[in-house]
Amino acid sequence: MLYFLRYFWYALLVVVFQVFVLNQLDLPFGGQLVIAPLFIMLLPFDTPPFLLLIIGFTLGMILDMFMNTFGLNASALVFFSFMRPIVFNWFRSKEEYDGTKTPSIREMGWVWFLSVYSLLSFSFFIWFFLLEIFRISEIGLILRNSFSSFLYSLAFTLLFQYFYVGVNAKK
Repeated sequence: MLYFLRYFWYALLVVVFQVFVLNQLDLPFGGQLVIAPLFIMLLPFDTPPFLLLIIGFTLGMILDMFMNTFGLNASALVFFSFMRPIVFNWFRSKEEYDGTKTPSIREMGWVWFLSVYSLLSFSFFIWFFLLEIFRISEIGLILRNSFSSFLYSLAFTLLFQYFYVGVNAKK
């Protein structure tokens, strides 16, 4: 129960910080700083895929209610949640993932985290902006917004992980 409450408070913090702080930023090149995928990424390895989809949908719908985006965040977070176990299997090391570990820099190291989170995050933003713009003729705009949002979010994620993890991360 304590485990559930801890992640519930993390999710609440993500929603409040996303809605009241990050959405107020006006970033250049159509970029948006989004941290909700980081919450999904940092859930433990043993989180069942069906629960990941439910958490992604719920978190996305709550963000959509505050941001007036009509299911856009929900769809993108469900896509992120769906892709998470698949990408984890692609980057599986020789030893199995320990179910009690979280996929963070501290537990898995910089190279693994950057590889996995970059792939998942960029696919999240491609999906997000494809649905938001919804015109293939605007592929340049979709790619520009996706790439700039990816860079802003990745920079924030790395700063968060650095201060959260500290200097004793695996190499």
